[in-house]
Amino acid sequence: MTEGEPASTAELERALLRNGVLRLEAGRDRCRDCHRSPLIGERMFVYASGRAVCELCSALRPEEPAEVHIVRGSQSGHTVLRVRRAA
Repeated sequence: MTEGEPASTAELERALLRNGVLRLEAGRDRCRDCHRSPLIGERMFVYASGRAVCELCSALRPEEPAEVHIVRGSQSGHTVLRVRRAA
């Protein structure tokens, strides 16, 4: 057995599960303030700074968002749909 290699089947299973979860998380949208994944149908607000925040966190911001997106399910092929762009 070489260094970095799993010592048992259980360790291999954990390593594979961890890798799969990390890959799934990499493709998800997350709120830059609270770090949660928004629900399908929820609006995400993108500000001039580029920060994307959820509906809950946007209520705490005094400025208007530059863009608003609706989160869509993965079956639609895209996770976010742009619905409005500020002038």
